[in-house]
Amino acid sequence: MPPIRVPLLSQDQIARLPVRAREVVEYRKSGLSLNHIQGCPLDCAYCIRHTYGLWDQRRPRALMTDAEAVKELVNHRYFQPHVTPVQVFNRATDPFLPSVRPHTFAVAEALDARELTNHVLIITRHQMTSDDIDRLNRLRHLRVTLLFTYSGIDDRRIEPYPSHVAAESLKLMSAPRSRRYRTVLYWRPLVPGLNDSPEQLNRAYELSKHADATVFTGLFYRDQIAEYYRANHLPEPYGETARRKVVPETLEKRVLSAFSGSRALFRKTSCAVAFAHGLPDYNGHYGIRELCDICPARQVKLCASTHRRPEAEEIQRAASSLPDARDLVVEDITDRAAVLSGLPDEQPRYFLQHGFGFQMHDAAHPHRERRHGRADIGWKVPEQ
Repeated sequence: MPPIRVPLLSQDQIARLPVRAREVVEYRKSGLSLNHIQGCPLDCAYCIRHTYGLWDQRRPRALMTDAEAVKELVNHRYFQPHVTPVQVFNRATDPFLPSVRPHTFAVAEALDARELTNHVLIITRHQMTSDDIDRLNRLRHLRVTLLFTYSGIDDRRIEPYPSHVAAESLKLMSAPRSRRYRTVLYWRPLVPGLNDSPEQLNRAYELSKHADATVFTGLFYRDQIAEYYRANHLPEPYGETARRKVVPETLEKRVLSAFSGSRALFRKTSCAVAFAHGLPDYNGHYGIRELCDICPARQVKLCASTHRRPEAEEIQRAASSLPDARDLVVEDITDRAAVLSGLPDEQPRYFLQHGFGFQMHDAAHPHRERRHGRADIGWKVPEQ
């Protein structure tokens, strides 16, 4: 029986989509994101689809064929063979929904056939099968990482699709001793009072023992998501919204305490992915040394061995090929990061960050020490 595939939208239907939804390839911090399949029935209240005008789209649909999408990806101005990390269907659907699964494998196999060695991140909370193990193991070149979104949230108004499904999928996919892909427990979103009880923290710790690495993070609480919470009378987690993910300081301390016996806990996705593959972090987080205080010593040593501060002229030269980076100004460079201004959005900054393996920060949105690029909510304001 042939696999179920999603319907292909007409050009008229695509033209009626929100502007951002029509952008099939978009750069996000953990990679160049491919999203030609959009729509998800899992209905997590905090889904990033709210910010793309796609929340009401529950049935997955395709904006183009898989072959066309792969071509658009590898020909994109931001794509660098063997360098650029790629994310597949991480913005508007789950890559292992029954109708989406064939497209996920079609994309991965097409990239692998080109003998590309790029990182490929596939984020899911759906049920996986032993057939998925076999098919993923046939990929010969890509560095594939499965990130299993697990929150432990019991409130079905916020997360209707139960977390135990992702937990079982993680165990299944991590079990084979010989596998070419890696697995990460993507423990998110952590929200105080919702899924941070001692019992919930302990369950996550026990689950983490099955994965190659674990990364924990908080909630993207954007304006659109807050509006949805209020309209549906859901308990609001915070009294304000933020551009960055929210992980209050006391919550982080409790997580680190619960995971004190872990040898593979990370604050950043790329750190967990890189560790799982035995490679240095492609985002260059080593420059932000307080991030590394929970990392395994051998991983810190590996990241240190490749850490190199670029010159301003090198950054300018790399940016010169991008039409949207012509006004770039390198404001400052330290061993921690290069501080940039003059860019229209985050995308060219991520291109430079991955190209150099070095942190590139936006001068308009400074990174505060020890907050690890997160929102200020829940952190003490330092005394002046």
